[in-house]
Amino acid sequence: MMCSPALDTVGKVPWWPDGRDEVTLHHAVVRVIADTHRHAGHADIVRELIDGAVGMAKGNGSMPSGDPVWWEDHRSRLERAAREADRDA
Repeated sequence: MMCSPALDTVGKVPWWPDGRDEVTLHHAVVRVIADTHRHAGHADIVRELIDGAVGMAKGNGSMPSGDPVWWEDHRSRLERAAREADRDA
């Protein structure tokens, strides 16, 4: 049976500056997930530029409506929420 190291296990990243090169496994995993998420988003943008398609799949764009009335309503709801959050702060 193989054991996995604990998330608080400390390691060193050799290419990071001295004094800032120690990292927990938890930090490393979260960083890899965030970097992968960012780069996957970049790849998706490139794909959209190449094939012109957007969204999740054909027939399910998961994209908001392009209708100007929808966007005005959306903007108004966001502004109202921001004003309420500011008032409560």
